[in-house]
Amino acid sequence: MREAFSRLISEIRSGKFVYTGEIAPGKTTRVETLIESAKALGRHVVACNVTDNPRARANMSSLAASIAVQERAGVEAICQMTARDRNRIALTSDLLGASALGVRNVLVMSGDHPSLGDNPSAMPVYDLDSAQMVELVRRMVDDGTDLAGNRIDGEVRIHVGVTGNPNADPLEVEIAKLERKAQLGAEFIQTQAVFDIEVAERFLEAVDGFGIPVLIGILPCRSSRIAEQIAKNVPGIRVPEEYLGMLRGAEDLNDQASVEERVDLMNEEYFSGMVSELRRTARLAGVHIMGVAYGRIVGRIADGVERKMSCRVR
Repeated sequence: MREAFSRLISEIRSGKFVYTGEIAPGKTTRVETLIESAKALGRHVVACNVTDNPRARANMSSLAASIAVQERAGVEAICQMTARDRNRIALTSDLLGASALGVRNVLVMSGDHPSLGDNPSAMPVYDLDSAQMVELVRRMVDDGTDLAGNRIDGEVRIHVGVTGNPNADPLEVEIAKLERKAQLGAEFIQTQAVFDIEVAERFLEAVDGFGIPVLIGILPCRSSRIAEQIAKNVPGIRVPEEYLGMLRGAEDLNDQASVEERVDLMNEEYFSGMVSELRRTARLAGVHIMGVAYGRIVGRIADGVERKMSCRVR
C-alpha cells in the first residue's frame, strides 16, 4: 500500500467515516471570507475542497486559495485542478508547487467549457483529459518523472482523487471511465450531487469492485428557488420533485427566522437519513457536503448522521 501523505487518506484507510466540505474562491483578492468559511467547516470536516473556476468563471487560483486555507485556517485542502485551462506543462508545474507548499490532496477533472463561463471567448486547452491527469500525478509520485520521463528533483507527495456522476445516463459509460481512472491509480472518488438514495446505491454497487473509497456528494439547498436553478442550469444533477416539495413546504411560513429553521431541519433530516441508510446498505467511505454559502448546514447534517448511526448501534 502506498504511503498516506494526508489526513484525509489516513482517516479513510483507518476505517473512519469521513466528511468533506467545499469552499469556492471568488473573483477577488480578499481571502478573509474564504478563511472564515474554512475555519467554520473545519469543525466538522476532515478536509475541504477548494474549487477551480467552477462553471468556467475566472476566480482566485484554487492552488493559492488551498495554501491560504491550510496556512491561515488550519484546514486540510483538496485542491481541485481542471484540464480546461492548463496544458501538461502548467499542470506539472502546479503539482510541483502544490507538493512543495504542503498541499497533499488534488481532485482532477476536465472542467466546464469556457463558452459556459464569464469569459466565453477564452480558448480551452484540454491537453490532457482527467484520466491522463491521474496518470501524470502517479508518474510524479511513484516514478519521480513527468509524463515525458523527465526526472523530478525531490519527492512529490500528493494523493489524487477523481469525480464521478451517479446521475449519468447511461451510467455504464461513466462507470467505464471510472474503471480506467482506478486502473491508472486514482485514490478516491467524490461524486456529483445526489438527491436520490436509489441512484446512489446503484452507483456504489457499480464501482464497488474498483477498490477505491467513495465519498458520495450531497447538495443541501437553502431555498426551493436555488434548488430549481440547480436542476435547470447545472449539468449532471437531478433534483427530485420530492425534495423540491419538501423545501416549498418548509418555506410556507411568514416569519423568516422560522422559515430558515424549518429549511435547515428539513435538509438535516433528508440528507442525514439518506447518508445513514447508505452507510447501512453500501460500502461508503464518507460524504462530501457541498454547502457553499450554506456552511451552517454541514455540521447539522454530519451530527444528524452520527446520531442516527449511534441509535442503530444501540
